[in-house]
Amino acid sequence: MEELYFWSLIVGGVGVICFLAHNVYNSIGMWLKSGRQRRKLWAQGIKGPSPSFISGNLSEMHSIQSQAQALASAPDIVAHDYTSSCFPYFVQWRKEFGSIYTYSTGTRQHLYVNQAELVREMNQCSSLSFGKPSYISKRLAPLLGNGILRSNGLVWARQRKVIAPEFFMNKVKVMVGLMVESMQPLVRKWEDGIEAQGGVMANIRVDEDLRGFTADVIAKACFGSSYSKGKEIFSKLRKLQTAISKQSFLFGVSGYGYVSYVVTLHSITIYYYFVSIDGCNCRLVPMKKQNEIYSLEKEIETLIWETVKDRESKCKEADSLEKDLLHLILEGALNDQSIGKDSSKSFIVDNCKNIYFAGHESTAVAASWCLMLLALHPEWQSRVRAEVAQVCGDSLPDSDSVSCLKTVTMVIQEALRLYPPGAFVSREALEEIQLGNMTIPKGVCIWTLIPTLHRDAEIWGADANEFKPERFSDGVSKACKFPQAYIPFGVGPRLCLGKNLAMVQLKIVLAIIISKFAFTLSPKYQHSPAYRMIVEPGNGVQILIQNT
Repeated sequence: MEELYFWSLIVGGVGVICFLAHNVYNSIGMWLKSGRQRRKLWAQGIKGPSPSFISGNLSEMHSIQSQAQALASAPDIVAHDYTSSCFPYFVQWRKEFGSIYTYSTGTRQHLYVNQAELVREMNQCSSLSFGKPSYISKRLAPLLGNGILRSNGLVWARQRKVIAPEFFMNKVKVMVGLMVESMQPLVRKWEDGIEAQGGVMANIRVDEDLRGFTADVIAKACFGSSYSKGKEIFSKLRKLQTAISKQSFLFGVSGYGYVSYVVTLHSITIYYYFVSIDGCNCRLVPMKKQNEIYSLEKEIETLIWETVKDRESKCKEADSLEKDLLHLILEGALNDQSIGKDSSKSFIVDNCKNIYFAGHESTAVAASWCLMLLALHPEWQSRVRAEVAQVCGDSLPDSDSVSCLKTVTMVIQEALRLYPPGAFVSREALEEIQLGNMTIPKGVCIWTLIPTLHRDAEIWGADANEFKPERFSDGVSKACKFPQAYIPFGVGPRLCLGKNLAMVQLKIVLAIIISKFAFTLSPKYQHSPAYRMIVEPGNGVQILIQNT
């Protein structure tokens, strides 16, 4: 038996050595490629922090981040500009090198672009060679599959052709009744909370309740009445998002690989993954963490497909049964010969995960930020309340009245300016491309930090860090010097397809809540924006709420 252990260790050791050798070989090639890309950018006058051998600017980024955390403001101070705490390296480098500079994370070369004119060009670029960064997409595969949020090229174009029409405004307006209905449990819960406190005031944590609302809307829109299984899917997606975001997926993961290695000693089996970060530094990671991600991914896929098939059979049994969103998307996929019948299952499962994540999580977070800002500004609660009363009377909002809520729209637009859930527009040059007078080499990743663009005093004025919805009184085109600098839903053809759905949901949330309640920030609220794939309240949003 001991001899068997010995040879097992030898075979495992040889496997690890071969893996390391292969990885080092690939890493050298990728590092040389990154150097060539960097020199091409430098030759055009694009400068940036000097990279170190192998790790690029990663060590500097980590150092700047650590310093920022040590100097962070007290959490009870509400400072709207969170870029210096969440992304301090971008802030520091922007002061040193301007709005365009290059930096590297190991074997990956990046280009930071926060200039309004270039963002406009990005907005107009329709080339399929301008896609999502592949190294991030690989890391997000368990959460998003090969759905529309992470696919590129013709695959993405085919998906957009099928999915986009289902989110046109005429389709979204049909869902307004469903949204209003989904708000009723939340309203009753808050009313019960106030009643339990003597009918005066209650302390409510709104972010989880808002997740419940958006989950209800997406589950009903996608799966009809199959909400119980939809709720289970949401729960597992949230766990999967948390597991992935803990792995620092944003930077430092390029050219990585892994090999499993099993050691059995004294009847105890130990599993390891040997993981290479940036194709250079190898470390041992317990297999348990990777297995958690894999298990959640498979469980979610199974639940989604079971629900789709169950809903499909019900539609066949009752011709009058209204087809839900995902059934319509499935039909579109089956009818599109370019997708193919064999690919329809992965198409619907992957895009269901995309719709869940984007339509549920991002909208709930945006609504949480809206309520936080309105809690700080009760005068805007009064203005919204008066408008809702004028437009809707004693009735709840409907598909016609929603489009007339101008003040509500201004509040939402300003909240999305200060706290856009998506922090970045990220693109990769899948081929060499031209952006302005810059030639961007193939493989370079372009990053635009949205909150920085949204707070640029030269674009928005001296009050750029203040909550002033009135700046949108004449629409986005008059709100700032360069309207193309307002990009809460992204840019170009890859603009968020769920924009209409998100805006209508947010209008319903604010109109109903403010017409029934008045609120201020709770003393328990701690202001701590945190980047977890999207920018969300790190400790939730707690408010003191009372009936109007």
